[in-house]
Amino acid sequence: MGDVSWTELLDILFRWFHVFFGIMWIGLLYFFNFVNGPYVATLDAETKKKAVPELMPRALFFFRWAAMFTFILGWLLFFVNYAPNNWEQFNTTRGHWISLGILFGTIMWFNVWFVIWPAQRKIINGIKTGPPAAPEIAKRATLASKINTYLSVPLIFSMLAAGKHFLHDEWYWFVGVLVVGYFAVNGLYKTASKVSTNV
Repeated sequence: MGDVSWTELLDILFRWFHVFFGIMWIGLLYFFNFVNGPYVATLDAETKKKAVPELMPRALFFFRWAAMFTFILGWLLFFVNYAPNNWEQFNTTRGHWISLGILFGTIMWFNVWFVIWPAQRKIINGIKTGPPAAPEIAKRATLASKINTYLSVPLIFSMLAAGKHFLHDEWYWFVGVLVVGYFAVNGLYKTASKVSTNV
């Protein structure tokens, strides 16, 4: 392979597909929260019974597996870059931002696979065949999805910061990223509920 080592090659491949699946995952997360959520809220029960079982299983298939591949590839990248002989690099500015990204990404992955997906299965089956899922199941899934949406903006910043595009790691930068992310997502939620369907 010329002057390219196996470590470098794996780093390129893992990073490439980590970003690819991450785009798919976050894109669908935003679709669910800013497009699909306001749309489904306008549907009557009969229309939901036709639309939801057709749309959601397809969307959730790509959503949950994009989350899984993003998660796995992220950890593979971590070990390629930091183990077994580079642990000292983890205690750097780059390593600190990666730690934040790993924390948020792991929480988001857990929410997808162990909260949102199990709840959505019950919701979809309830719409298809009845009886409907208990209200607390939908509330749990909605809360987990909102948590993921709020975490996604600081997660993206952490990924960029870890790529050495940002070289500060004082505590107030971490707090600032969380605050900016909160207001950005909160603004999008407010906008989503007001978007006109007139073209």
